[in-house]
Amino acid sequence: MEHLLSHICKSCGHTFQGNFCNECGEKVLKPADRSFKRFLKTIFKAATFADSKFFKALWLLIKKPGFISKEFIEGRRVKYYKPLSLFLVLNLAYFFFPVIQLFNASLKTQLLTPLGKFYSVLIAKKAVAMGIDLSSFTLIYNLKTVGLAKLMVMIFVVIASLPLNLLYFKRNRYFTDHVDYMIELVCFNLLLNAIVLTLLAAFTGLGSYLNEIVLTAIFISTNLYFLLRSGIEFYAEKGVRLIFKSLLMIFILKLALEIYRSALFFVTIWSM
Repeated sequence: MEHLLSHICKSCGHTFQGNFCNECGEKVLKPADRSFKRFLKTIFKAATFADSKFFKALWLLIKKPGFISKEFIEGRRVKYYKPLSLFLVLNLAYFFFPVIQLFNASLKTQLLTPLGKFYSVLIAKKAVAMGIDLSSFTLIYNLKTVGLAKLMVMIFVVIASLPLNLLYFKRNRYFTDHVDYMIELVCFNLLLNAIVLTLLAAFTGLGSYLNEIVLTAIFISTNLYFLLRSGIEFYAEKGVRLIFKSLLMIFILKLALEIYRSALFFVTIWSM
C-alpha cells in the first residue's frame, strides 16, 4: 500500500513512511501536485480563505482589540491571520502614501520635536558636507527616510513593549507575548490612524481640519480605546488599575515614538 512505502526526504535526508517527513514536515510531491487542476485549487484557496482571514483580522482589530494577540499566544492560530503578517501588509500599505506623520517622520516633523534645535545644527553641517542647499537636502532626506521608516517600525514595537513586562508582570505573560500585543496595537494605528485617516483626508475634504491638535486628540482617544478594551481581553485587567495603566501607556507610547523618531533621524542622516 502507498502509505507503507518508504521515502527519503529531499530536505533533510530522513527515511520515513507516508506523505510527510516526520522530521521536518516536507511533503512528498506527486504528479497530481503539479497538475493544472491543483494549481487552480491552490489559487482559489489562497484568494478566498486567506483573504477572509485578513478582513476578519481587520474587523477584530477595531471590534475586539487584543483578541487576535490572545488567541495567537494561547495556540489558537489556524483560524486567524498572523499578527506579524498583518503588520507587514498594513505597514506596506501605509508607506505607499504616508501622509499622516505617524511612523514616517519628514524633516519638518523631526525639527518640531524637542531635539529640533540640535537636529538643525547636524542638518546644516551635513548639507554643507554634501554641497547642497537646504531645500535639496530636505527632498533627499524625505525620500530616504520613508524607506528606512518602513524597516525600522519594529524598533518602536520593542521599545513600547518593554514597560508592559513591568506593568503586567503578574499576568502570566512572556516577553514575546507583550511584543505580539504591541504589534497588534501598531496594526490598529496603521489601519485607523494612518490609512483610514489618509483616505478620509483625501476623499472627504476633512484634511484641512486635521491639524496637530486634532490629530493628537484622535491619536490619544483611539489608543486609549485600544488599551482599555485590550487590557480586559489580553491581560484580564479591570477597574482603576486598568485605567491607570492605560493612561500611563499613553505617555509611554508617546515617549517610545519620540525615541523611535530620533533613531530614524540619525539612521537617515548617516545613510545620506
